[in-house]
Amino acid sequence: MPRPKSEDKRSAILAAATRVIVTKGLGAPTMGIAKEAGVANGSLFTYFGTKADLFNALYLELKAEMASGAMNLPAGVELREQFFQLWKNWMNWAISSPEKRRALAQLSVSDEITPETRALGHKTMAPVAELLERARAGGPMQKAPKGFVVALMNSVAEATMDFMVQDPKNAKKHCKAGFDALWRMLA
Repeated sequence: MPRPKSEDKRSAILAAATRVIVTKGLGAPTMGIAKEAGVANGSLFTYFGTKADLFNALYLELKAEMASGAMNLPAGVELREQFFQLWKNWMNWAISSPEKRRALAQLSVSDEITPETRALGHKTMAPVAELLERARAGGPMQKAPKGFVVALMNSVAEATMDFMVQDPKNAKKHCKAGFDALWRMLA
């Protein structure tokens, strides 16, 4: 009878994969990920059948963490304030988790991430997408394809995050300026 899987080991493997992806890229061998996690290479494959399975699980884990942090919103406030809180939460997650941000960026453009996993990632982000749809409903981007608007929002977000990281003394100002630019574009 196989031993039960440990959630701690699974988490250690995902955390190690995050660090290794950031330092060595997606081509890093699984042996390096296992070593970083403090588990045998075979143990990695007990938890994840293939390297692609590991990457897909990590992608979903990071997306869920990012969405969960971003959607901690105040109730009963106007749309602009809700969207600003989402923005601040997203920026704070990214600058407090730089390795996760960088790993997610690499995974997001990887061919290893399956269409099914991407669809699940989009579902995870559904509350964010719903708020975005409400924000652009009456604005200049209301007729633009949703994917285009999301790409623009992500570009503004990445630029904002970069400035917040490079100039931490003015991080709050950069966060607000990025939001103001996005809001003017949307609403």
